[in-house]
Amino acid sequence: MLKAGIDQDAIIEMFASAGTKGGEQLRKAVGQATLAALQGRELSLKNIRGVLKSVAQAASTGAAQNVTAGIDVEALLDKAVAGMDDALVKAVEANRLALQQFVSQGADLREKHLKKALSDLEAMEDTFIGALKKATEAASAQVSSQWAPVLEKLQAGGTLSGAQAATAAEQFAGQLHAAVRDSRAAGLRAAQTLAESYAALASGVLIGMSDALQQGKAKPAPAKAKK
Repeated sequence: MLKAGIDQDAIIEMFASAGTKGGEQLRKAVGQATLAALQGRELSLKNIRGVLKSVAQAASTGAAQNVTAGIDVEALLDKAVAGMDDALVKAVEANRLALQQFVSQGADLREKHLKKALSDLEAMEDTFIGALKKATEAASAQVSSQWAPVLEKLQAGGTLSGAQAATAAEQFAGQLHAAVRDSRAAGLRAAQTLAESYAALASGVLIGMSDALQQGKAKPAPAKAKK
């Protein structure tokens, strides 16, 4: 897939010129920019992490440049996180639908690539928070301090995308466990059938041996000829 670039300059400008109102428009714009970047990439954790980090860094840079009187930088960063979360919710849903399609077509969730996809879903929220932490480390000391309460709130309350990913992972994990259980049950049934077949065969052999012995006893020994 062609990798669509992230227009970091546009994101920086949005945050640098943001006023005290219009937070929802900012959230929507960040969500659209993040989603567009994700759509141009394979949805691996590595690529998702890279997109989120780039968007967060651009938001940090723009927020640091904002000189609007009375601007709440923490609120701006909070809207940036919400916008990224909105985009990630769609990415999670795309993963869930792809997994569901594979399963409906008969793919086994125990297959390596599907287990990896399931693992990635479970790691989605940690990837999100980790990317924000990396972006925070690259920000100025002032912006880093403004990121701190945003991250703290995020870690305490979680993300919408993380909750959705956890639900999807739980759904498919349940299917995986059911598949393993059914497989084991089938294996046990096959073993039981084989054991019963073997027992029946052994029983037949034993009956045959008994019949042969009984027939041998029933036949009188030939009389010795008199001299």
